[in-house]
Amino acid sequence: MSDRKTSRRGFLKKAALTGAGLGALQGAPLAGVTPQAKAAADSGASASTKPHAKVPRKPLGTTGEEIPILVLGCAQKFDPKYDKILHRCFRAGVDYLDTALVYADGMSHKTIAPFIKQIGDRKKLWITSKGPGRQGTVESFESEFEQCLSGLEIDYLDLFFMHALDNTRFLDPEFIKMGERMRKSGKTRFFGFSCHGDKVVDLMNKAVKVGGIDAIMFRYSFARYGDLALNKAIDACKEAGIGLIAMKTQESVPDDLEAVAGFKSKDFTLGQAKLKAVWADERIDSAVSHIDNTKKLKENVDAARSPVQLSMEDFQQLQSIARATAHYSCTGCSRHCEPKVDGEVNIADTMRFLMYHESYGESEKARAFYRALPPAQRAIDGLDFTAASAACPQGIDIAARLNQARKFLG
Repeated sequence: MSDRKTSRRGFLKKAALTGAGLGALQGAPLAGVTPQAKAAADSGASASTKPHAKVPRKPLGTTGEEIPILVLGCAQKFDPKYDKILHRCFRAGVDYLDTALVYADGMSHKTIAPFIKQIGDRKKLWITSKGPGRQGTVESFESEFEQCLSGLEIDYLDLFFMHALDNTRFLDPEFIKMGERMRKSGKTRFFGFSCHGDKVVDLMNKAVKVGGIDAIMFRYSFARYGDLALNKAIDACKEAGIGLIAMKTQESVPDDLEAVAGFKSKDFTLGQAKLKAVWADERIDSAVSHIDNTKKLKENVDAARSPVQLSMEDFQQLQSIARATAHYSCTGCSRHCEPKVDGEVNIADTMRFLMYHESYGESEKARAFYRALPPAQRAIDGLDFTAASAACPQGIDIAARLNQARKFLG
């Protein structure tokens, strides 16, 4: 097996020493970890070692390229004259920009373009953009691909993603051939897709079978350690040499709910610990973070540069938080809940928009998205959500959450 292909078995072995342990990965308490493993974790966490000069880099699958372990998510407008977040990230070694045609109401590309010119050398940046394929056709993806290049005012992307896929048909031959054409044109070096709904596992498994996918960006966090199907899909992708970039690493739930858990660490903030937990999985090549202020930038960069690992106590606290907040953390698996409701209500998207409001502080964006849903997908009066809640793997009180969405976003 290639050195770049780390199996789940290898991850489990390391996790036992760094604090994740078999218990955490399988959703069980960590109390059964041996004292020797605990001592090793504590020793590694408390060792006084010098931070890396810049954010470390890892190979992206078998592309032959290395990327920083921290990716700058660009779902925002930047200052086109001089954006301090973009420049400070670049100086710290976070030279991977992850944007999309739809980000910041279509303004992300236009506000990044001046920064690219300010750097003075396109080759010093790794730029990924995405197209949603609004019409669901090869032609729509190809058109959006060209729009990405135009908006960014560049000749090529390092990686183009089909954005937020929710159907495995987008990995049928015509789309894989489209990716091949894009690479051959020289307008993108690599090709892949992003996904965060209830089709993540299916999409990852199909990507392994069909080939032609260089990288995948997918939802992954400390709270997903115990997902057996997802772990098997990650293993398969890693074995196939597909690069893996984690997103939604913060497992966003209302801040006051997490505050009750009272996370305390001598080394890391809660946000840093969540990132460190993802980086502890050697199968993951990088993690994308939405950095929209300088405080978050410093915390993220410091966590990436620090060679200190999470302690056993840190991992235990993260697992406690995962259990305590599961009933607020929608994973987008609408196939479980929505068929149980006698109506057209869009549960998964509504939960996502509520998350924008509660966890990201993006209330205007959340309201705009929620109100853009067709009336039938927002209609909840007279509907019984008992069966839907019973089917939810997270145990979410769906009726209560939908009522909150209507109250705050309607």
